[in-house]
Amino acid sequence: MKRTAKLPRVSAIPLASWERDGVVAALRKVGLPADDVEAPDRLFWRFETADVVLVGYGGLELYGADALLRSLVTLPPLRRRGIGAAIVANLEVEARALGCRTVWLLTTTAAEFFAELGYAACERSAAPEPIRRSRQFSELCPAAAALMKKPLD
Repeated sequence: MKRTAKLPRVSAIPLASWERDGVVAALRKVGLPADDVEAPDRLFWRFETADVVLVGYGGLELYGADALLRSLVTLPPLRRRGIGAAIVANLEVEARALGCRTVWLLTTTAAEFFAELGYAACERSAAPEPIRRSRQFSELCPAAAALMKKPLD
C-alpha cells in the first residue's frame, strides 16, 4: 500500500564532502554504515523545515541511469511524522534531475516503509553491476539486507 498523505515540507541542502560530520554522527547514532560518507563522489543532503530545523539526512550514489539511495536518516525525536517519506521524495527528485531512471536501496530494517513509498523487493542479483560493485552493496551492508528498487516516472 502506497502512502498518500500530504508530506511535510522539507528543504534539501547539498553538503560538500567537508561538511559531512553531521551525517556521520547521525548514521552512527542509529547504527547505519558511515565509513564511506566522506568520499567525494557521494552526494549528500541535509533536510530542514521552513523554520530551519534540521530533520535528517540522505544521500545518493550515481551509476549512469541508476541511483543508490543510501544513508537515509530522520533524527530520532522527529520520526513517525512523514519526514522520512518527504526526504525520500526529495532524493527521488534529485535523482531524476541527475538523469537517473531507477532508484535502488538496501535495507535491513525499513523494507515495509520503502514498500509504502513504491519500492519493490528484488533479488540482490538483479542490481546493476556498478551498484553490486559499490562499497555500500559489497562491504558495508550485510548480505541479509533487502534490495529494493523503484523506477522513476
